[in-house]
Amino acid sequence: MIKSFRGVTPKIHPSAYISKTAEIIGDVEIGEGAGIWPGTVVRADHAKITIGKFTQIEDNCTVHTDVPMEIGEKVLIGHNVVVHCAKIGDNVLVGNHATLLDYAEIGEGSVVGANAMVNMGMKIPERSFAYGVPVKITGSVPEERSEIIRLALLKKHHACQRVQRRGNLIVGANLVFALVIAINRMRAITRIAPTWIPASAGMTGKS
Repeated sequence: MIKSFRGVTPKIHPSAYISKTAEIIGDVEIGEGAGIWPGTVVRADHAKITIGKFTQIEDNCTVHTDVPMEIGEKVLIGHNVVVHCAKIGDNVLVGNHATLLDYAEIGEGSVVGANAMVNMGMKIPERSFAYGVPVKITGSVPEERSEIIRLALLKKHHACQRVQRRGNLIVGANLVFALVIAINRMRAITRIAPTWIPASAGMTGKS
């Protein structure tokens, strides 16, 4: 549902997917190819919220702010996330049930773990792993992990297109695409295996 607030109506790119059970309220701008999934509320009654191209916000998220909020391009926000921060950079993954509090900023290419809490005003550097309650920076995001995130985002974007085209999700559709994603994920995991899989597991990391 798309609602105006105090005379301001959301601006939504024609190619964006908005679920019938999502609510987009007030001064919201949603970019090309973005997806807002069932049960999510994006409420801009105090300040503008901008959501970039191809960003996907999954089911039952709450996006609200007291200051202007910018969510970058190609961001993947998991289920039941509370987004109350000031900025999320491009190519960020936010895990299920995470909470991003007021004025926080998430650097480009970062990963915020499931159930994590980013405290008020915290600035997470680019390409950082951020986990815990409250979050701590636990390392840098390798390119292999970034590729997995890009593939997951691409799959979600294709799902949006299927919904828009057919009005519902077709179970079993696009199995070839799903298989390609699975193969690429395994290749990425194999490349980084030596950093986290013990030698006894029998994986050498060689392709």
